[in-house]
Amino acid sequence: MKQGIHPNYTEKATITCACGAIFETGSTTPMMKIEICSQCHPFYTGKKKFIDAGGRVDRFKKLADKAKVAKETHTTLKMAKAKKAVASEEKAEKKAKKEVTEVK
Repeated sequence: MKQGIHPNYTEKATITCACGAIFETGSTTPMMKIEICSQCHPFYTGKKKFIDAGGRVDRFKKLADKAKVAKETHTTLKMAKAKKAVASEEKAEKKAKKEVTEVK
């Protein structure tokens, strides 16, 4: 191992969780703050807990609403095109019938 290139190792590093739990372990950082630990994580506690890190749920809901509006707009435009196509077909049929009756 080369000397002088590795960080200093602290035997008693303190880890503090947002729930108030404090752990001691070895680390290169003497103090750390974390958001969730084994004492408050739903997997370990068996309790359901809503965790929204940085508004991700809100961002997902916004994207879902935006996609819904886009889909509705696309469907509306598609239906308008279909109605226009049907109207032009009906017009063409009337014109053809008119030409047939004129030929007779």
